[in-house]
Amino acid sequence: MDTIRILNADEVARLVTIPMAIEAVEGAYVQKHEGTGSVWPLLYHDFREGVRDMDLKSGNLDGDGIWGLKAISCYYDNPEQGLPVYHGTSLVFDYATGAPKAVLNAMPITRYRTGAAGAVGARWLARKDSRVLVVCGDGGLCPFLIAANLVALPQLERVIVTNPLHGDSDASRLAAIAGDLDGLLAGTGIAAPAVETAGLEAAVRQADVIMTATPSYEPYLRAEWVRPGTHLSCVGADKSGKQEADSKLLAGARVVVDDVRQATTVGECEIPYAQGLLVNQLDEMGAVIAGAVPGRTSDDQITVFDSTGLSLQDLATIARIVKAAEAEGVGITVEL
Repeated sequence: MDTIRILNADEVARLVTIPMAIEAVEGAYVQKHEGTGSVWPLLYHDFREGVRDMDLKSGNLDGDGIWGLKAISCYYDNPEQGLPVYHGTSLVFDYATGAPKAVLNAMPITRYRTGAAGAVGARWLARKDSRVLVVCGDGGLCPFLIAANLVALPQLERVIVTNPLHGDSDASRLAAIAGDLDGLLAGTGIAAPAVETAGLEAAVRQADVIMTATPSYEPYLRAEWVRPGTHLSCVGADKSGKQEADSKLLAGARVVVDDVRQATTVGECEIPYAQGLLVNQLDEMGAVIAGAVPGRTSDDQITVFDSTGLSLQDLATIARIVKAAEAEGVGITVEL
């Protein structure tokens, strides 16, 4: 019989950390570049268009000894029944034997690895003298993006949160973000600066680093607002038709992606690519980290990282969580 470890959301959240997620995501990108990690085709299905859908991301990471999948369901009508919109479950297998290894609640992992991915983009593409971070979107991903950027770019001095779709963030939301940051940064030795808020244009015109994390299908980030030398990590566009930055902005930027095929079909690059505006080579982040291609080439260059979200990010993070769980005896084990 096979033995499998089961970890619930609280157990996953207790074991995962921001530095762990950043290390995992960087390693996953490099393995993809080197060919020891593969992204398998994305599966997406609409149960009721615009109301209920699911996607399944899968792949293998030879270097971390696992392969597996993550299934996420999105039911926008769930709150009417007092239920959360999103549910996610990850299932991983031992790479050497094919035996099932662990089942985990995927939701904490998704937030940590998405925040880490945005920050990895900034670590490798932002100017070294970047001081002002702007996060577009004050939802659940916001504190994870801020915390990961503060770890990846310790020179940051200011954090501004803006809400392009719903107006300025109110005091209660800013307080909630600050409280989340205290927990996420515990043990890192990093103290978060006071989180400010501003209107979209005013915030963007001050930014050195911008994270976009909204579900927008209409681009709200205008090219003329973005200063030369700014870096953008775009994490919101995860389904076909979504777009946060206008196409002109990407057309004039150095654009790096996590996966070329995925970025040009469901990512921030999808629409400008279809419009024929992305005429320069799209390189993948793993190649930048490995030194195979350059990242930023000048201080006045605008850089963009299109982070569509890869199964490899989850798998690399899970490998570290499961190792910690085994060492600490966390979770339950069952025989199948």
